Amino acid sequence: MSVDPEHASVSGRTRPQRPRSSHQEIADELRNRIRSGELRPGQRMPTQAELADEFGVERGRVRQALRVLQSEHLLTNVSKGSPATVAGVPGPARPFAGPAAPPQPTTAGLAPRIAAAFAAPHVEIDALCLTAVSLTLAIGEPLRDIHASRLKPAKIDVRVLLPSRDIELAFPTPVDADDGGLLHRRWLAQRNAQGQVLRQNLLALRTTHGIDVRVSFRALPFTPPVKLYLLNGAEALFAYYTLRRREREIEHEHLKLYDADGTRSMLFAFEERAGQRDAAFVEQSRLWFDALWGTISSDLLLSS
Repeated sequence: MSVDPEHASVSGRTRPQRPRSSHQEIADELRNRIRSGELRPGQRMPTQAELADEFGVERGRVRQALRVLQSEHLLTNVSKGSPATVAGVPGPARPFAGPAAPPQPTTAGLAPRIAAAFAAPHVEIDALCLTAVSLTLAIGEPLRDIHASRLKPAKIDVRVLLPSRDIELAFPTPVDADDGGLLHRRWLAQRNAQGQVLRQNLLALRTTHGIDVRVSFRALPFTPPVKLYLLNGAEALFAYYTLRRREREIEHEHLKLYDADGTRSMLFAFEERAGQRDAAFVEQSRLWFDALWGTISSDLLLSS
């Protein structure tokens, strides 16, 4: 009997002997099948009921796994209705993490990884950055999913390291003359505003959804030349702040300055399960962040 390839079994194999209890394990297995070519671009996935039967779990857990893969742009049309579809065009798979993964601008690369991290019951996000603009933007999508009841983590812990208001920033900085502190005041206002929005949006989940949320900020005594995001202890996303000479009008003053656009910085992804190289980078990044958090950083107040 012939089988329609668009409605074929997810693997053509018998059900695993050991039921998978984690949505992340289900996502890992389906991701491997997509990247190996076992599931082809354009092919329809089995129904959520069929996947739940194969993995020995409830449909809700399958749906969580599918949303993780959708956030990684490996699946499309994930809903409670028709089966999802494998995304992309025929050709070699391009992994998000590992030695073969292409870097992406922060605006494109951070949001889907943050969204995938929020599928975990306990979300842990550590960030080291200049203003937290990219992080605040990236968290918008999972917040919308939580309010739409598509996600419901039980606990969220977010730690953010930002430059202290008391230091002289390496950037943004004027090229020539003293600007009277204009750039510093502008940066500080942006740092505080973004941090306040991030904190308020997350803490609101305590009241609206009963989620255990903790958001902490600490101040660094230096301007970070890089940005770093650690997700659930398993991924590290790393980017350089690349300085450029710019000309801008700020508060009716025309300034020449050195500055970096963090939203366009190329983000390199390292994943613990992608091999020894990546696992070591994730571990060392975590140790570095924890050391900064526990030693030379200080309390940070998000006020003017």
